[in-house]
Amino acid sequence: MDRTPHILVVDDHREIRELLAKYFAKNGLRVSVANGGAEMRQVLRGGAVDLIVLDIMMPGDDGLTLCRALRQSNDIPIVLLTAVSEETDRIVGLELGADDYVTKPFNPRELLARVRAILRRAAGPKASEDAKGKRLRFGAWVIDVGRRALIGADGVDAQLGSAEFRLLSAFVTRPGMVLTRDQLLDITAGRNAQLFDRSIDNLVSRLRKRIEPDPAQPTFIKTVWGDGYIFAADVEEEP
Repeated sequence: MDRTPHILVVDDHREIRELLAKYFAKNGLRVSVANGGAEMRQVLRGGAVDLIVLDIMMPGDDGLTLCRALRQSNDIPIVLLTAVSEETDRIVGLELGADDYVTKPFNPRELLARVRAILRRAAGPKASEDAKGKRLRFGAWVIDVGRRALIGADGVDAQLGSAEFRLLSAFVTRPGMVLTRDQLLDITAGRNAQLFDRSIDNLVSRLRKRIEPDPAQPTFIKTVWGDGYIFAADVEEEP
């Protein structure tokens, strides 16, 4: 079964639909497009959608009307496309249940980063719930997810800050998965994080100093140049 995230772009401007369809597909996402509410509902009836990019200013049912209707029946994440002058509409959209917004004209890279961050948030609760109460071992370390503790080989709790613990939890619950800086920022700092902020590199560096046998030659948290980081250690659940 193909679990590539499926994005639905709803916009009455053909150029924007085509631009986003090509850009998202180039970056590994499945994309459907819709020219307004009727086509949006048709796509939704045809299969599962993981996130909707929804323009506010459209003839007929505008984006706020569609957002309100969507929230009455499902919890699909929604990113609104708004004009710079539509501050009130942005606020209303968030109050109606939209997850985020991007103002026009927008940078497709920023929109992609926001989409990926929201997809991670949508998947994150399940990963966290699955790990709740578990003790996960990697190398000589054990992380007690329920107690929020990192235990060394000597049985003593290591001292980790809250952001460091969230970062480590993200890695050990997703071993072998490349996580971008934007995804990691969203995990550790939430929606207040600044996109493309390099502070995540400093946080990774601090965590490496805590857990790596040789932080200069990391074996647990490895850099994937141009993409982010990957947790390369084997992770086992303790009985």
